[in-house]
Amino acid sequence: MAAGSKIDPMHQFEIAPIAGHLGSSPFVFTNSAMWMLILLALITGFMMMGMKRELVPNRWQMAAEGLVGFLNSMVMSSIGPQGRHYLPWVFTAFIFILFANFVGTMPFAVIPGAHPFTVTSQFTVTGAMSVISFLIVLGVGFWKHGLRFFSLFVPKGTPFVLKLLITPVEFISFAVRPFSLGLRPFIAMFAGHILLDVFGNFVVQGINSHTAMGYGITVLCFTFVAFINALELLVGAIQAYVFALLTSLYINDAVNLH
Repeated sequence: MAAGSKIDPMHQFEIAPIAGHLGSSPFVFTNSAMWMLILLALITGFMMMGMKRELVPNRWQMAAEGLVGFLNSMVMSSIGPQGRHYLPWVFTAFIFILFANFVGTMPFAVIPGAHPFTVTSQFTVTGAMSVISFLIVLGVGFWKHGLRFFSLFVPKGTPFVLKLLITPVEFISFAVRPFSLGLRPFIAMFAGHILLDVFGNFVVQGINSHTAMGYGITVLCFTFVAFINALELLVGAIQAYVFALLTSLYINDAVNLH
């Protein structure tokens, strides 16, 4: 947002209370919570319309079945026959991130007071999802293999001297997985939204300048904003896929000790 000529690209990420007061109570209904409920309603509506068993599938049914089939194929190829047990979480994470990323790029702000809030631009959200994935990995690993799960950090056939060097590296690499898994979608949405806000303000300031150079800058910035907006849609889909794929691969490590 801009206050006069000052650009404040961080304003769009602020958690604002809708009901209650931040700091006085832990139970406050915020804009983040509201948009999560909106996402829940959209996802529920999409899946309900897509679960209609019609002889001739409609577009919703084809889209829902296509998403489920795509993720089922990915999970099965990544984990193996046991992958179906983990499909519910992988599908939930994928469709939540996908919808959150897409809704956050929609131009709802043309309606006063309807500026979308991208929940995946908050690390607390993507970080919590990555922690859930990590806990699933730990739970599955210890439940299926017990203490033998620690052999995941010791490559087979490695000389003892190299094991002393490789094992700590493997452990550190494993320990940072929940951080890197949640950081990736957060950074992608955070950076993209800042670019849109900054260059969007340049467009407005160029128009308000009433000069030929200002109008030229407006055209260039508007073109850049359109390009970044389209790129954000692509990145949003890719980040949802990458989160689901990495979650499947991490679970595969726990299931098969690869």
